[in-house]
Amino acid sequence: MPELPEVEVSRLGISPHLEGQQLLSVVARQRQLRWWIPDEVVALSNQPILAVTRRAKYLLISLPAGDIILHLGMSGHLKVVTASTPATKHDHLDLLLSNNKILRLNDTRRFGAVLWQAKNQPHPLLAALGPEPLTSDFSVNTLIDACAKRTAAIKLVLMDNKVVVGVGNIYANEALFKAGILPSAPANTVAADQLALLSTVVKETLSAAIVQGGTTLKDFSQADGKPGYFKQQLLVYGRGGQPCVNCQQPLTEIKLGQRTTVFCSLCQA
Repeated sequence: MPELPEVEVSRLGISPHLEGQQLLSVVARQRQLRWWIPDEVVALSNQPILAVTRRAKYLLISLPAGDIILHLGMSGHLKVVTASTPATKHDHLDLLLSNNKILRLNDTRRFGAVLWQAKNQPHPLLAALGPEPLTSDFSVNTLIDACAKRTAAIKLVLMDNKVVVGVGNIYANEALFKAGILPSAPANTVAADQLALLSTVVKETLSAAIVQGGTTLKDFSQADGKPGYFKQQLLVYGRGGQPCVNCQQPLTEIKLGQRTTVFCSLCQA
């Protein structure tokens, strides 16, 4: 599933084509995605697009009456094409724009989502989300407070969207390795100085991934069709059994919270 950097890269890719344009109409070829595409979205026409923003792994296309919420799910991706470009299989949604372009959602598995958030009425999926990791709202004190009474593994706490949004499996693995913290360590046993380092490397790791264009996974590409390049820099994720880049000890791979977790038993002891 695309993680926060991939979603942010998509936002950066589509924003110049959408902001300041009119949304002329919506074409929904397949309304049954993860959830049914609501009537409020399908009925939209002649609406100015005010902004394209991101909240956690959700993209928000802001209109005067509210926001179209997009989630890419496991296989969804967005592309900007000319209005004359024929739709292909799994092209489920088109937003026709006044610049003679289309924002098109393709989703092979249909695990993505297109939802509606009325103005000043936060959608339930967004209402309880924690702070954004790349803002000052996520700080070492935020992380220390979240971990103080939690006995769950630090990796699971880091991936809890009520603690901080958007730190998915890939980047949780990477950040914990850089901070030298064992992923399975109970959160309330991790020292404050380690949590301070962790909050810093989370920001650094996500920022670097965005600059590199997002991590190329099986189904992800940028809005212009080019892949992300951060995968070349991954230190532990996907490298179970391979030598640690620091000490050459074979990396250990386990399941933690049903997610693949890779770490160095020496560097993260």
